[in-house]
Amino acid sequence: MTEMHGTTIIAVRKDDKIAIGGDGQVTLGHTVFKAKSQKIRTLYNGEVLAGFAGATADAFTLFERFEVKLKEYKGNLKKAAVELAKEWRSDKYLRRLEAMIIAMNKDDLFIISGTGDVIEPDDNIAVIGSGGAYALASARAMVLHTDLNAYQIVEESLKITAEICIYTNHNRTILEK
Repeated sequence: MTEMHGTTIIAVRKDDKIAIGGDGQVTLGHTVFKAKSQKIRTLYNGEVLAGFAGATADAFTLFERFEVKLKEYKGNLKKAAVELAKEWRSDKYLRRLEAMIIAMNKDDLFIISGTGDVIEPDDNIAVIGSGGAYALASARAMVLHTDLNAYQIVEESLKITAEICIYTNHNRTILEK
């Protein structure tokens, strides 16, 4: 079976603002399968911004489970992320899901994986997906050497990544709070 690729998701926290963005490309083998995919969304009454990389159906399943955890823990993002990661890792069905999630609110920023990882980045920048390394490098440079806000850093990082990574395109969706 041919693997689906193509995603860059980046989240940035700067000056009490948060932003998350993603490109729209889904690649099947060596072909652009879809150019305008929606990989980011709001959860928990708009308080949590989240994005996914990986298999789309798997990510939607995880978003549903994550939303349940957020409700169960009354919007406590850290607790919901840890509990989702535990369930994801230990559940026979969920363990087979191939996706990663970035989730953030005004207080927390996490990368959640199916191996049980809940990673809180040191520098308030989180990335996942095929173009993640390019987006991370460009965002770090902008944080250090510009006065751009979180939204602008996400936007410019996605533009730069699309110029370098063949699995990332210029169709961007960005959310901010």
